[in-house]
Amino acid sequence: MARRRRTPRTAARRLALGAGLLMLLAVGAAALLAGSPGRLPEGTTIGGVDVGGLEAHAATRLLEQRTARVQREPVVFVAGGKTFRITASQLGIRPNWGGAVRRAVDAGSGAAPVRGLKRLQSRLFGSDFEPTVHAFPTVLRYSVGQIASSVDRAPVDASLVRHGLAFGVATERPGSHLDRDAAATAIVGALGSLHRGGAPTRLPMVESRPRVTSEQLAAASQAATTAVSGPVTLSVGPTRFRLPRWRIAQFLDLPSGGETRVGIGGPQASAWFSSIARTVAREPRDATFRVVSGGIELVPARPGRTLDVQEARKAVELAIFSQTSRAAAVGTRVAQPARTTAEAEAMGITGVVGSYTTTYGGTPGRIHNVQRVAELIDGALVAPGERFSFNQTTGERNEAQGFEEAPVIINGELQTGIGGGVCQVSTTVFNAAFEAGLSIERRTNHALYISHYPLGRDATVNYPDLDLVFKNDTSRWLLLRTFVNAGSLTVNIYGTPQDRRVETETAPLVVVGKAPIKRIKDPTLLKGKRSIEVVGQPPRKTSVRRKVYEADGTLLYDSTWSSYYVGEPTIVRVGTKPKPRAEPAETAKPGPPRGAPASTEPVTTEPTPPLP
Repeated sequence: MARRRRTPRTAARRLALGAGLLMLLAVGAAALLAGSPGRLPEGTTIGGVDVGGLEAHAATRLLEQRTARVQREPVVFVAGGKTFRITASQLGIRPNWGGAVRRAVDAGSGAAPVRGLKRLQSRLFGSDFEPTVHAFPTVLRYSVGQIASSVDRAPVDASLVRHGLAFGVATERPGSHLDRDAAATAIVGALGSLHRGGAPTRLPMVESRPRVTSEQLAAASQAATTAVSGPVTLSVGPTRFRLPRWRIAQFLDLPSGGETRVGIGGPQASAWFSSIARTVAREPRDATFRVVSGGIELVPARPGRTLDVQEARKAVELAIFSQTSRAAAVGTRVAQPARTTAEAEAMGITGVVGSYTTTYGGTPGRIHNVQRVAELIDGALVAPGERFSFNQTTGERNEAQGFEEAPVIINGELQTGIGGGVCQVSTTVFNAAFEAGLSIERRTNHALYISHYPLGRDATVNYPDLDLVFKNDTSRWLLLRTFVNAGSLTVNIYGTPQDRRVETETAPLVVVGKAPIKRIKDPTLLKGKRSIEVVGQPPRKTSVRRKVYEADGTLLYDSTWSSYYVGEPTIVRVGTKPKPRAEPAETAKPGPPRGAPASTEPVTTEPTPPLP
């Protein structure tokens, strides 16, 4: 019987059938190895701990128990040659074991055959998982900072040092500092581990290079040596100034802060150049005005001279560091005055426009205040069309300005206060402007009538509300000058004389009421008794009319100033002392013999003043 021949198709079918059988066997085997999906595959380690075959919750509990045992066991860290012992509890280190277990479970999950294959791989080759570790960020940064402050060593730049007139170079030294980010990572990793003991954990250090090396200071050392090789002469015009070697050494500004150049600097150099500048400088003088007999004259301006200190410093520096030329020369600059002669001439201040004199006296404080406020307004200039304000010119009259206590009118009563006597000056200024025929825009009379001032032409001021203001209504400048003598004050207003004619009509001082009465209880006077301590004055009023005519007779101003003065109270002391009781008749003392005088003492009766 003949054998049946195999065909290629038959062989292929048998091969496919065999492969299928093998696949079925493999799937079946994998299904057998799949195990429970809730258990970790054999060969699984988390954080170095074998947890294979454990349920997820059991593995998590095991890892957390081991963490609790090592939380307070320190880990040794080494940095910069120093040792530091830190525990996980200090930094709030907490490994996330639950998350690591879930990742391990997920890595071995899937359908039974697939899960079996994964677990077979884990059994054969193993699988390890590390937890994420959490720490308190603020505490971690603080701890790393503490370590850094202990181990960081700043680099030392090379420096140029002076020994008398010789210079040398101090060699640089490298430094090192803690790599804070890498150190924080290393600390968290070591404290998050379950292992303790063993070799210390080294924290990374980074080398810090100095900014300046010895080679970079070679040129500076040579320059400093050249600087003190000989004296230097500075010429400012015809004047010569010599700098000896020892002073040059004091002036040298040696390199620091990363610099490599030698220069001139420091307080001693600045003081020397300032001294030179003061020696050669001359302050400019503004054109001004000088009072002379019968008028005023112009004092011409004078230009000044100044030294450019920076230019002088540069010139000296070039000479100091030169090996050949040890001399420096600088010029001066002309300092122009703020007011030139031509500008002063154009101001037109050629004569007296108005003048007035008042007499004064009083306490030393009042006399001082008159002199002080006169100083403040002396020399005041008023441009054409501008206004003179007494308050703006003097500022607040207080102790800081040098004013003292003196009698002053406050709320209609004579009291003591800072600045008493100022109104003597304001009244004199008002009358000078009044006589000059100028436009007076603000003026206030005193609350009380003062007899030594011109009737109706007093002017009180109080900073900042009551002011005296007049306007320069001329086409040229005005200048106020004050002249204080032992008992008189004169205010002159200078400018271009306007030849104005001033006519004045003063109304009489009229009483417009009765003097007020102020009663004061007096326990030393018997009841029913009264005593006049001060006789008051009634309220009064007056007015002043002023007509101002131009030189050609044109009426320029027709103004009237009314003044009302409040009454000064009559002060009456009223007795409040009880009257004594009369003595009983049986205890009365015997009188004098008949025909004898009753008493040798004079008998007085205190009058009771009539009250209005």
